[in-house]
Amino acid sequence: MTTSFVAEEDTLAKISPEAVKSEDLEKNEPKNNEMKEWMRPEDVVAANLEDGPGAAATNTDTKETEDGSSNTSKDPPVVDSKAQNAQVKKGKRHIPSVSTALILGLMLGLLQAICLVFGAKALLRVMGVKPDSPMLNPALKYLTLRSLGAPAVLLSLAMQGVFRGFKDTKTPLYATVAGDLTNIILDPIFIFVLKLGVSGAAIAHVLSQYLISLILLWRLMKQVNLLPPNMKDLQFGRFLKNGFLLLARVIAVTFCVTLAASMAARLGSTPMAAFQICLQVWMTSSLLADGLAVAGQAILACAFAEKDYKKVAAATSRVLQMSFVLGVGLAVAVGAGLYFGSGIFSKDASVLHLISIGVPFVAATQPINSIAFVFDGVNFGASDFAYTAYSMVFVAGASIASLFILSKSNGFIGIWVALTIYMVLRSFAGVLRMGTGTGPWRFLRSRPIA
Repeated sequence: MTTSFVAEEDTLAKISPEAVKSEDLEKNEPKNNEMKEWMRPEDVVAANLEDGPGAAATNTDTKETEDGSSNTSKDPPVVDSKAQNAQVKKGKRHIPSVSTALILGLMLGLLQAICLVFGAKALLRVMGVKPDSPMLNPALKYLTLRSLGAPAVLLSLAMQGVFRGFKDTKTPLYATVAGDLTNIILDPIFIFVLKLGVSGAAIAHVLSQYLISLILLWRLMKQVNLLPPNMKDLQFGRFLKNGFLLLARVIAVTFCVTLAASMAARLGSTPMAAFQICLQVWMTSSLLADGLAVAGQAILACAFAEKDYKKVAAATSRVLQMSFVLGVGLAVAVGAGLYFGSGIFSKDASVLHLISIGVPFVAATQPINSIAFVFDGVNFGASDFAYTAYSMVFVAGASIASLFILSKSNGFIGIWVALTIYMVLRSFAGVLRMGTGTGPWRFLRSRPIA
Protein backbone atom coordinates (compact mmCIF):
# COMPACT_ATOMS: atom_id res chain seq x y z
CA MET A 1 0.00 0.00 0.00
CA THR A 2 2.77 2.45 0.96
CA THR A 3 4.68 1.56 -2.21
CA SER A 4 1.70 2.43 -4.43
CA PHE A 5 0.88 5.70 -2.68
CA VAL A 6 4.49 6.92 -2.65
CA ALA A 7 5.09 5.97 -6.30
CA GLU A 8 1.88 7.75 -7.32
CA GLU A 9 2.60 10.96 -5.39
CA ASP A 10 6.25 11.05 -6.42
CA THR A 11 5.25 10.77 -10.08
CA LEU A 12 2.59 13.48 -9.77
CA ALA A 13 5.10 15.76 -8.01
CA LYS A 14 7.52 15.36 -10.90
CA ILE A 15 4.84 15.99 -13.52
CA SER A 16 3.11 19.00 -11.92
CA PRO A 17 5.97 21.57 -11.86
CA GLU A 18 6.89 20.84 -15.48
CA ALA A 19 3.28 21.12 -16.62
CA VAL A 20 2.69 24.36 -14.70
CA LYS A 21 5.95 25.91 -15.95
CA SER A 22 5.17 25.00 -19.56
CA GLU A 23 1.64 26.33 -19.25
CA ASP A 24 2.84 29.64 -17.76
CA LEU A 25 5.39 30.11 -20.55
CA GLU A 26 2.73 29.49 -23.18
CA LYS A 27 0.40 32.00 -21.54
CA ASN A 28 2.97 34.75 -20.96
CA GLU A 29 4.79 34.64 -24.31
CA PRO A 30 1.87 35.91 -26.50
CA LYS A 31 1.11 38.65 -23.97
CA ASN A 32 4.71 39.91 -23.99
CA ASN A 33 4.87 39.95 -27.79
CA GLU A 34 1.52 41.73 -28.01
CA MET A 35 2.64 44.43 -25.55
CA LYS A 36 5.90 45.02 -27.46
CA GLU A 37 3.96 45.56 -30.69
CA TRP A 38 2.32 48.68 -29.14
CA MET A 39 5.55 50.01 -27.60
CA ARG A 40 7.82 52.65 -29.17
CA PRO A 41 11.15 51.37 -30.61
CA GLU A 42 13.20 52.96 -27.82
CA ASP A 43 10.91 51.37 -25.18
CA VAL A 44 11.32 47.96 -26.81
CA VAL A 45 15.11 48.31 -26.59
CA ALA A 46 14.86 49.26 -22.91
CA ALA A 47 12.57 46.32 -22.19
CA ASN A 48 14.94 43.94 -23.93
CA LEU A 49 17.85 45.26 -21.90
CA GLU A 50 15.87 44.62 -18.70
CA ASP A 51 14.99 41.09 -19.84
CA GLY A 52 18.65 40.33 -20.53
CA PRO A 53 20.78 39.63 -23.56
CA GLY A 54 18.86 36.48 -24.42
CA ALA A 55 15.61 38.37 -24.82
CA ALA A 56 17.29 41.15 -26.81
CA ALA A 57 18.83 38.65 -29.17
CA THR A 58 15.48 36.98 -29.64
CA ASN A 59 13.78 40.30 -30.42
CA THR A 60 16.55 41.24 -32.88
CA ASP A 61 16.15 37.96 -34.70
CA THR A 62 12.41 38.52 -34.89
CA LYS A 63 12.81 42.07 -36.18
CA GLU A 64 15.31 41.00 -38.80
CA THR A 65 12.90 38.38 -40.00
CA GLU A 66 10.13 40.93 -40.26
CA ASP A 67 12.44 43.21 -42.28
CA GLY A 68 13.07 40.42 -44.75
CA SER A 69 16.59 39.56 -43.66
CA SER A 70 17.97 36.22 -44.78
CA ASN A 71 18.79 35.24 -41.17
CA THR A 72 15.55 33.48 -40.13
CA SER A 73 16.96 31.15 -37.49
CA LYS A 74 16.66 31.68 -33.75
CA ASP A 75 19.30 30.28 -31.44
CA PRO A 76 17.88 28.27 -28.52
CA PRO A 77 18.64 29.47 -25.00
CA VAL A 78 21.72 27.92 -23.45
CA VAL A 79 20.99 25.95 -20.27
CA ASP A 80 23.66 24.64 -17.95
CA SER A 81 22.40 21.07 -17.49
CA LYS A 82 24.93 20.25 -14.76
CA ALA A 83 23.84 23.20 -12.64
CA GLN A 84 20.20 22.34 -13.21
CA ASN A 85 20.70 18.71 -12.19
CA ALA A 86 22.64 19.75 -9.09
CA GLN A 87 19.82 22.05 -8.09
CA VAL A 88 17.26 19.25 -8.48
CA LYS A 89 19.38 16.85 -6.43
CA LYS A 90 19.78 19.33 -3.58
CA GLY A 91 16.05 19.84 -3.22
CA LYS A 92 14.17 17.44 -0.96
CA ARG A 93 10.80 16.08 -1.94
CA HIS A 94 7.55 16.72 -0.10
CA ILE A 95 5.55 13.49 -0.20
CA PRO A 96 2.68 13.33 2.34
CA SER A 97 2.40 9.54 2.07
CA VAL A 98 5.94 9.15 3.44
CA SER A 99 5.18 11.16 6.57
CA THR A 100 1.85 9.38 7.03
CA ALA A 101 3.38 5.93 6.68
CA LEU A 102 6.15 6.70 9.18
CA ILE A 103 3.75 8.13 11.76
CA LEU A 104 1.37 5.17 11.47
CA GLY A 105 4.27 2.71 11.55
CA LEU A 106 5.66 4.27 14.72
CA MET A 107 2.25 4.44 16.43
CA LEU A 108 1.37 0.84 15.57
CA GLY A 109 4.84 -0.31 16.63
CA LEU A 110 4.52 1.36 20.03
CA LEU A 111 1.02 -0.06 20.46
CA GLN A 112 2.24 -3.54 19.56
CA ALA A 113 5.17 -3.26 21.97
CA ILE A 114 2.90 -2.20 24.85
CA CYS A 115 0.43 -5.02 24.15
CA LEU A 116 3.19 -7.63 23.98
CA VAL A 117 4.97 -6.43 27.12
CA PHE A 118 1.84 -6.41 29.28
CA GLY A 119 0.11 -9.34 27.59
CA ALA A 120 3.08 -11.68 27.19
CA LYS A 121 1.89 -14.20 29.80
CA ALA A 122 -1.63 -14.36 28.40
CA LEU A 123 -0.31 -14.75 24.86
CA LEU A 124 2.02 -17.59 25.87
CA ARG A 125 -0.88 -19.30 27.64
CA VAL A 126 -2.94 -19.10 24.45
CA MET A 127 -0.02 -20.60 22.54
CA GLY A 128 -0.02 -23.62 24.87
CA VAL A 129 2.71 -22.77 27.41
CA LYS A 130 1.39 -23.96 30.78
CA PRO A 131 2.05 -22.04 34.05
CA ASP A 132 4.17 -24.90 35.45
CA SER A 133 6.15 -25.37 32.23
CA PRO A 134 9.95 -24.91 32.49
CA MET A 135 9.72 -23.01 29.19
CA LEU A 136 7.55 -20.24 30.65
CA ASN A 137 10.28 -18.02 32.14
CA PRO A 138 12.68 -18.16 29.14
CA ALA A 139 9.79 -17.64 26.73
CA LEU A 140 8.49 -14.72 28.80
CA LYS A 141 11.92 -13.05 28.87
CA TYR A 142 12.44 -13.56 25.15
CA LEU A 143 8.99 -12.30 24.13
CA THR A 144 9.19 -9.26 26.43
CA LEU A 145 12.59 -8.21 25.12
CA ARG A 146 11.71 -8.92 21.49
CA SER A 147 8.59 -6.76 21.82
CA LEU A 148 10.83 -3.73 22.42
CA GLY A 149 11.91 -3.99 18.78
CA ALA A 150 8.35 -3.75 17.44
CA PRO A 151 8.54 0.02 16.67
CA ALA A 152 11.77 -0.50 14.73
CA VAL A 153 10.32 -3.44 12.79
CA LEU A 154 7.19 -1.57 11.69
CA LEU A 155 9.13 1.60 10.92
CA SER A 156 11.60 -0.33 8.76
CA LEU A 157 8.73 -2.07 6.93
CA ALA A 158 7.13 1.32 6.23
CA MET A 159 10.42 2.77 4.98
CA GLN A 160 11.07 -0.27 2.78
CA GLY A 161 7.70 0.41 1.16
CA VAL A 162 8.73 4.03 0.62
CA PHE A 163 12.00 3.10 -1.10
CA ARG A 164 10.18 0.59 -3.30
CA GLY A 165 7.84 3.40 -4.28
CA PHE A 166 10.95 5.29 -5.42
CA LYS A 167 11.94 2.13 -7.37
CA ASP A 168 14.97 1.81 -5.09
CA THR A 169 15.32 -1.80 -3.96
CA LYS A 170 19.06 -1.61 -3.24
CA THR A 171 18.83 0.54 -0.12
CA PRO A 172 16.42 -1.81 1.74
CA LEU A 173 18.58 -4.77 0.68
CA TYR A 174 21.81 -3.24 1.98
CA ALA A 175 20.16 -2.12 5.23
CA THR A 176 18.63 -5.55 5.84
CA VAL A 177 21.91 -7.34 5.10
CA ALA A 178 23.75 -5.01 7.51
CA GLY A 179 21.17 -5.69 10.22
CA ASP A 180 21.20 -9.46 9.70
CA LEU A 181 25.01 -9.60 9.78
CA THR A 182 24.97 -7.60 13.01
CA ASN A 183 22.47 -10.06 14.46
CA ILE A 184 24.64 -13.02 13.45
CA ILE A 185 27.73 -11.44 15.05
CA LEU A 186 26.01 -10.37 18.28
CA ASP A 187 24.12 -13.64 18.89
CA PRO A 188 27.11 -15.76 19.99
CA ILE A 189 28.63 -12.82 21.89
CA PHE A 190 25.51 -12.16 23.97
CA ILE A 191 24.47 -15.80 24.34
CA PHE A 192 27.80 -17.48 25.11
CA VAL A 193 30.41 -14.82 25.95
CA LEU A 194 28.17 -12.62 28.10
CA LYS A 195 26.12 -15.70 29.14
CA LEU A 196 22.76 -13.99 28.64
CA GLY A 197 21.18 -17.05 27.04
CA VAL A 198 17.76 -16.56 25.46
CA SER A 199 17.71 -12.92 26.59
CA GLY A 200 20.92 -12.32 24.67
CA ALA A 201 19.36 -13.66 21.48
CA ALA A 202 16.41 -11.29 21.92
CA ILE A 203 18.67 -8.29 22.61
CA ALA A 204 20.80 -9.04 19.54
CA HIS A 205 17.69 -9.20 17.36
CA VAL A 206 16.29 -5.94 18.73
CA LEU A 207 19.59 -4.10 18.16
CA SER A 208 19.78 -5.39 14.59
CA GLN A 209 16.24 -4.15 13.88
CA TYR A 210 17.03 -0.68 15.19
CA LEU A 211 20.18 -0.62 13.07
CA ILE A 212 18.11 -1.39 9.95
CA SER A 213 15.67 1.39 10.83
CA LEU A 214 18.45 3.93 11.45
CA ILE A 215 20.14 3.15 8.12
CA LEU A 216 16.87 3.48 6.22
CA LEU A 217 15.93 6.67 8.10
CA TRP A 218 19.35 8.21 7.40
CA ARG A 219 19.02 7.49 3.69
CA LEU A 220 15.41 8.67 3.57
CA MET A 221 16.18 12.00 5.27
CA LYS A 222 18.55 12.83 2.41
CA GLN A 223 15.74 12.54 -0.13
CA VAL A 224 12.51 13.54 1.58
CA ASN A 225 11.32 16.16 4.05
CA LEU A 226 9.88 13.92 6.75
CA LEU A 227 7.83 16.75 8.27
CA PRO A 228 5.01 17.82 5.94
CA PRO A 229 4.51 21.55 5.23
CA ASN A 230 0.97 21.27 6.55
CA MET A 231 -0.56 18.68 8.88
CA LYS A 232 -3.65 18.67 6.68
CA ASP A 233 -1.55 17.04 3.95
CA LEU A 234 -1.30 13.82 5.97
CA GLN A 235 -3.48 11.04 4.58
CA PHE A 236 -4.56 9.05 7.62
CA GLY A 237 -8.02 8.42 6.21
CA ARG A 238 -6.71 6.96 2.97
CA PHE A 239 -4.18 4.77 4.76
CA LEU A 240 -6.61 3.49 7.38
CA LYS A 241 -9.38 2.76 4.89
CA ASN A 242 -7.17 0.72 2.59
CA GLY A 243 -5.26 -0.70 5.56
CA PHE A 244 -8.43 -2.26 6.97
CA LEU A 245 -9.24 -3.71 3.55
CA LEU A 246 -5.79 -5.30 3.34
CA LEU A 247 -6.13 -6.53 6.92
CA ALA A 248 -9.29 -8.40 5.92
CA ARG A 249 -7.38 -9.89 3.00
CA VAL A 250 -4.47 -11.01 5.22
CA ILE A 251 -6.89 -12.61 7.69
CA ALA A 252 -8.57 -14.53 4.85
CA VAL A 253 -5.23 -15.77 3.47
CA THR A 254 -3.89 -16.73 6.90
CA PHE A 255 -7.10 -18.52 7.87
CA CYS A 256 -7.02 -20.71 4.75
CA VAL A 257 -3.42 -21.85 5.25
CA THR A 258 -3.88 -22.29 9.02
CA LEU A 259 -7.04 -24.34 8.50
CA ALA A 260 -5.21 -26.59 6.02
CA ALA A 261 -2.46 -27.19 8.62
CA SER A 262 -5.11 -27.92 11.24
CA MET A 263 -6.76 -30.47 8.95
CA ALA A 264 -3.40 -32.16 8.39
CA ALA A 265 -2.77 -32.27 12.16
CA ARG A 266 -6.05 -34.12 12.66
CA LEU A 267 -4.79 -36.88 10.37
CA GLY A 268 -1.91 -37.63 12.77
CA SER A 269 1.69 -36.67 13.44
CA THR A 270 3.09 -38.32 10.29
CA PRO A 271 0.74 -36.56 7.82
CA MET A 272 1.27 -33.33 9.76
CA ALA A 273 5.06 -33.58 9.44
CA ALA A 274 4.87 -34.33 5.71
CA PHE A 275 2.36 -31.53 5.16
CA GLN A 276 4.49 -28.94 6.96
CA ILE A 277 7.58 -29.84 4.90
CA CYS A 278 5.63 -29.61 1.64
CA LEU A 279 3.89 -26.40 2.75
CA GLN A 280 7.13 -24.62 3.67
CA VAL A 281 8.74 -25.52 0.34
CA TRP A 282 5.53 -24.56 -1.49
CA MET A 283 5.25 -21.14 0.14
CA THR A 284 8.98 -20.30 0.10
CA SER A 285 9.38 -21.01 -3.62
CA SER A 286 6.15 -19.21 -4.50
CA LEU A 287 7.20 -16.09 -2.60
CA LEU A 288 10.12 -15.66 -4.99
CA ALA A 289 7.51 -14.14 -7.31
CA ASP A 290 7.10 -11.32 -4.78
CA GLY A 291 10.11 -9.57 -6.31
CA LEU A 292 8.27 -9.35 -9.63
CA ALA A 293 5.10 -8.30 -7.85
CA VAL A 294 6.82 -5.40 -6.05
CA ALA A 295 8.56 -4.22 -9.23
CA GLY A 296 5.29 -4.36 -11.17
CA GLN A 297 3.47 -2.54 -8.38
CA ALA A 298 5.86 0.44 -8.40
CA ILE A 299 5.98 0.70 -12.21
CA LEU A 300 2.20 0.47 -12.57
CA ALA A 301 1.54 3.02 -9.81
CA CYS A 302 3.72 5.53 -11.68
CA ALA A 303 2.11 4.69 -15.03
CA PHE A 304 -1.42 5.09 -13.65
CA ALA A 305 -0.44 8.44 -12.10
CA GLU A 306 0.87 9.58 -15.49
CA LYS A 307 -2.29 8.19 -17.17
CA ASP A 308 0.08 6.42 -19.55
CA TYR A 309 -2.20 3.46 -20.30
CA LYS A 310 0.07 2.15 -23.01
CA LYS A 311 2.81 1.78 -20.41
CA VAL A 312 0.32 0.18 -18.00
CA ALA A 313 -0.67 -2.46 -20.54
CA ALA A 314 2.93 -3.15 -21.57
CA ALA A 315 4.23 -3.43 -17.99
CA THR A 316 1.34 -5.65 -16.92
CA SER A 317 1.80 -7.96 -19.88
CA ARG A 318 5.54 -8.23 -19.35
CA VAL A 319 5.42 -8.89 -15.61
CA LEU A 320 2.74 -11.59 -16.05
CA GLN A 321 4.80 -13.26 -18.77
CA MET A 322 7.86 -13.22 -16.54
CA SER A 323 5.86 -14.65 -13.64
CA PHE A 324 4.72 -17.59 -15.77
CA VAL A 325 8.28 -18.30 -16.93
CA LEU A 326 9.48 -18.08 -13.32
CA GLY A 327 6.71 -20.43 -12.24
CA VAL A 328 7.62 -23.03 -14.85
CA GLY A 329 11.27 -22.86 -13.78
CA LEU A 330 10.30 -23.23 -10.13
CA ALA A 331 8.05 -26.18 -10.97
CA VAL A 332 10.98 -28.09 -12.46
CA ALA A 333 13.43 -27.09 -9.70
CA VAL A 334 11.06 -27.70 -6.79
CA GLY A 335 9.70 -30.94 -8.23
CA ALA A 336 13.13 -32.45 -8.79
CA GLY A 337 14.61 -31.02 -5.59
CA LEU A 338 11.81 -32.19 -3.30
CA TYR A 339 11.53 -35.61 -4.95
CA PHE A 340 15.23 -36.44 -4.72
CA GLY A 341 16.13 -34.32 -1.69
CA SER A 342 13.25 -34.98 0.69
CA GLY A 343 15.62 -37.04 2.85
CA ILE A 344 17.18 -33.79 4.06
CA PHE A 345 13.96 -32.95 5.92
CA SER A 346 13.16 -36.36 7.43
CA LYS A 347 14.44 -39.92 7.71
CA ASP A 348 11.04 -41.42 8.51
CA ALA A 349 9.88 -43.70 5.67
CA SER A 350 6.19 -42.89 6.21
CA VAL A 351 6.84 -39.14 6.10
CA LEU A 352 8.94 -39.51 2.95
CA HIS A 353 6.17 -41.53 1.29
CA LEU A 354 3.60 -38.81 1.98
CA ILE A 355 6.02 -36.14 0.75
CA SER A 356 6.34 -38.02 -2.55
CA ILE A 357 2.54 -37.93 -2.83
CA GLY A 358 2.53 -34.16 -2.24
CA VAL A 359 5.37 -33.38 -4.69
CA PRO A 360 3.12 -33.25 -7.83
CA PHE A 361 0.85 -30.68 -6.16
CA VAL A 362 3.74 -28.59 -4.81
CA ALA A 363 5.51 -28.54 -8.19
CA ALA A 364 2.53 -28.28 -10.57
CA THR A 365 1.03 -25.27 -8.78
CA GLN A 366 4.18 -23.13 -9.00
CA PRO A 367 3.16 -21.32 -12.24
CA ILE A 368 -0.31 -20.73 -10.78
CA ASN A 369 1.16 -19.42 -7.54
CA SER A 370 3.55 -17.07 -9.34
CA ILE A 371 0.75 -15.60 -11.44
CA ALA A 372 -1.47 -15.20 -8.35
CA PHE A 373 1.22 -13.33 -6.39
CA VAL A 374 2.05 -11.08 -9.35
CA PHE A 375 -1.64 -10.30 -9.88
CA ASP A 376 -1.68 -9.06 -6.29
CA GLY A 377 1.17 -6.67 -7.12
CA VAL A 378 -0.59 -5.56 -10.30
CA ASN A 379 -3.80 -4.80 -8.41
CA PHE A 380 -1.89 -2.97 -5.69
CA GLY A 381 -0.14 -0.89 -8.37
CA ALA A 382 -3.57 0.04 -9.71
CA SER A 383 -4.65 0.96 -6.14
CA ASP A 384 -7.45 -1.60 -6.50
CA PHE A 385 -7.34 -2.54 -2.83
CA ALA A 386 -11.09 -2.96 -2.37
CA TYR A 387 -11.42 -5.56 -5.13
CA THR A 388 -8.31 -7.37 -3.88
CA ALA A 389 -9.78 -7.65 -0.38
CA TYR A 390 -13.33 -8.59 -1.36
CA SER A 391 -12.24 -11.13 -3.94
CA MET A 392 -9.87 -12.75 -1.44
CA VAL A 393 -12.66 -13.09 1.12
CA PHE A 394 -14.81 -14.81 -1.53
CA VAL A 395 -11.90 -17.06 -2.56
CA ALA A 396 -11.26 -17.94 1.08
CA GLY A 397 -14.90 -18.87 1.62
CA ALA A 398 -14.92 -21.24 -1.36
CA SER A 399 -11.53 -22.69 -0.39
CA ILE A 400 -12.56 -23.30 3.22
CA ALA A 401 -15.62 -25.23 2.04
CA SER A 402 -13.47 -27.36 -0.27
CA LEU A 403 -10.99 -28.00 2.57
CA PHE A 404 -13.70 -29.41 4.84
CA ILE A 405 -15.19 -31.58 2.10
CA LEU A 406 -12.01 -32.89 0.47
CA SER A 407 -10.01 -33.49 3.66
CA LYS A 408 -12.77 -35.75 4.98
CA SER A 409 -13.12 -37.70 1.76
CA ASN A 410 -9.52 -37.83 0.51
CA GLY A 411 -7.35 -37.07 3.54
CA PHE A 412 -3.82 -35.83 2.78
CA ILE A 413 -4.40 -35.65 -0.98
CA GLY A 414 -7.71 -33.86 -0.44
CA ILE A 415 -6.00 -31.07 1.51
CA TRP A 416 -3.58 -30.44 -1.36
CA VAL A 417 -6.38 -30.54 -3.91
CA ALA A 418 -8.19 -27.89 -1.84
CA LEU A 419 -5.05 -25.72 -1.67
CA THR A 420 -4.69 -26.04 -5.45
CA ILE A 421 -8.29 -24.85 -5.83
CA TYR A 422 -7.46 -21.95 -3.51
CA MET A 423 -4.54 -20.76 -5.67
CA VAL A 424 -6.46 -21.28 -8.94
CA LEU A 425 -9.29 -19.10 -7.61
CA ARG A 426 -6.80 -16.40 -6.57
CA SER A 427 -5.36 -16.32 -10.09
CA PHE A 428 -8.82 -16.37 -11.63
CA ALA A 429 -9.86 -13.35 -9.55
CA GLY A 430 -7.01 -11.33 -11.08
CA VAL A 431 -7.79 -12.52 -14.61
CA LEU A 432 -11.48 -11.74 -14.13
CA ARG A 433 -10.88 -8.14 -13.07
CA MET A 434 -8.57 -7.39 -15.96
CA GLY A 435 -10.43 -9.50 -18.52
CA THR A 436 -13.77 -7.80 -17.91
CA GLY A 437 -12.17 -4.34 -18.06
CA THR A 438 -13.68 -3.13 -14.80
CA GLY A 439 -12.35 -0.85 -12.08
CA PRO A 440 -9.00 0.73 -12.98
CA TRP A 441 -8.87 -1.46 -16.10
CA ARG A 442 -11.79 0.28 -17.81
CA PHE A 443 -9.37 1.84 -20.28
CA LEU A 444 -8.90 -1.60 -21.87
CA ARG A 445 -12.48 -1.37 -23.17
CA SER A 446 -12.79 2.36 -23.78
CA ARG A 447 -9.73 2.90 -25.99
CA PRO A 448 -7.40 0.81 -28.13
CA ILE A 449 -3.86 0.46 -26.79
CA ALA A 450 -1.47 1.18 -29.67
